[in-house]
Amino acid sequence: MTKADIVDKVAAGTGLTKLETEAIIEGFFKTVIESLKDGKGIEIRGFGSYKVKKKNPRQARNPKTGEQVFVPEHYVPTFKFSREFKDIVNEGMKNNEQEAAS
Repeated sequence: MTKADIVDKVAAGTGLTKLETEAIIEGFFKTVIESLKDGKGIEIRGFGSYKVKKKNPRQARNPKTGEQVFVPEHYVPTFKFSREFKDIVNEGMKNNEQEAAS
């Protein structure tokens, strides 16, 4: 599913225009990015949480050449799904498998 597909689904479900819906979704994305850039996490209950994790400097290997390379300290955005979200997806996938087997 692409961002355009998400815009279409949300617009159909809310009655907003696609242009209005796209602006809202873009606003959400920008808010998440800005918050993480400022070192703030975001928690959306029943959905999941966004955080930034610090990765320590380390020695790595270039898989193409085998050469050792130094990877400096850096930060990585992460997302952790809520238990409720995982349970809903798990049940949906089980139901899809059962329907396909029938």
